[in-house]
Amino acid sequence: MSQLIEGRLIAEKVYAELRGEIAELKKRGRTPGLAVVLVGDNPASRAYVRAKDKMCRDLGLHSVKLELPAETTQAELLARVEELNRDAAIHGILVQSPPPKHIDEAAIVRALDPAKDVDGFHPMNVAKLALGDESGFVPCTPLGCQRLLVESGIEISGAHVVVLGRSMIVGKPLALLLMRKGRGSDATVTVVHSRSQRLADITRSADILIAAIGQPQFVRAEHVRDGAVVIDVGINRVDDATTERGYRLVGDVAFDEVSEKVSAITPVPGGVGPMTIAMLMSNTVKACRQR
Repeated sequence: MSQLIEGRLIAEKVYAELRGEIAELKKRGRTPGLAVVLVGDNPASRAYVRAKDKMCRDLGLHSVKLELPAETTQAELLARVEELNRDAAIHGILVQSPPPKHIDEAAIVRALDPAKDVDGFHPMNVAKLALGDESGFVPCTPLGCQRLLVESGIEISGAHVVVLGRSMIVGKPLALLLMRKGRGSDATVTVVHSRSQRLADITRSADILIAAIGQPQFVRAEHVRDGAVVIDVGINRVDDATTERGYRLVGDVAFDEVSEKVSAITPVPGGVGPMTIAMLMSNTVKACRQR
């Protein structure tokens, strides 16, 4: 039976550590502050924003939640971002993705103060990640994947890690993170994607396979070798008439068949997901500490 890597339990460990850091900062008169900006009324985005706001309050952080109408213009959103850039009580800013189609998301990211970009997508933070500059901010999901591996006692140094997916949200920053020198890194990393030839041959060579391709149950038993470690970043809705909601959530990995072969695997939900919010809180505390 494979080891189940439970993100909820590891996230609680992160929160316990953060509570100590936050208490120390407050003794010095500093309270970490996070502003989350939501444009429009996307139900999934609204749920994420609520969860982030609740965790801020649970940890004792200063939380600002800006909910703007869908018709908010690019100029209006940029003006709100600039206000937050200048607000000394705010150490981290996150503009919830995806915004409405008329918003240029890349321009909004570039407008953020890089020292407050706790999502880690500003070009300056991407460059710092590539350069191994630890003063930058790493995107939360890749950082959460790394922490899951470290806390589970899985050796990354020298391991062959195959990352399935090349997005700027997960695949590319995760590859850069795991290639860096130091604890939790020093891996040999291969990135595969929809255009890769002999994909299953490559994924079967992985000591650690990280699936972030956005296709439900894409990774099957034939994609993994016996004893590998699998981190499933995906979260997808699939129809299921047997459930009350009419759907269920699955990852990018066919859990039932893959878990029979591997030594450790994350569940969906309850694996990577809880770590994303935990790392957002961690980045916000780091931003406060660095200011």
